[in-house]
Amino acid sequence: MKSESKETKTEPKTKKEKIAVILIRGLIGVNQTVKDTLFLLRLRKKHTCVVVENTESNRGMIKKVKDYVTYGEINDETLKSLISKRGKKNPKKEGRTKPFFELAPPKGGFERKGTKKGFKNGGALGYRGNKINDLIKRML
Repeated sequence: MKSESKETKTEPKTKKEKIAVILIRGLIGVNQTVKDTLFLLRLRKKHTCVVVENTESNRGMIKKVKDYVTYGEINDETLKSLISKRGKKNPKKEGRTKPFFELAPPKGGFERKGTKKGFKNGGALGYRGNKINDLIKRML
């Protein structure tokens, strides 16, 4: 019976979701462990976006830096437009690192309560779900 329950828990997903993570706040005065995690995620400048796989380790890193970033599931249409408009190819580093995207500040600004409050409280930080696609389109 134990082997049956393990098999049902580890069902393979047919489609891997991707998570878009955007750095909203700057790095001045940030705790060193949080700063190291941001560097591992390749988020070194404000308004930088990375797209990562939805794995347990990536979710743990995002949870650690949730007070400085906004994130959510990105759809294929937004990902294609992000790559076509902001994607850069560096022939020297091709294949070594995954790309990051430098975005502009959003047209119309961030949410009403600013960049220090969570998205659920009317701010810009934290988990957005599918609404991250709207923010990325405004920042392109």
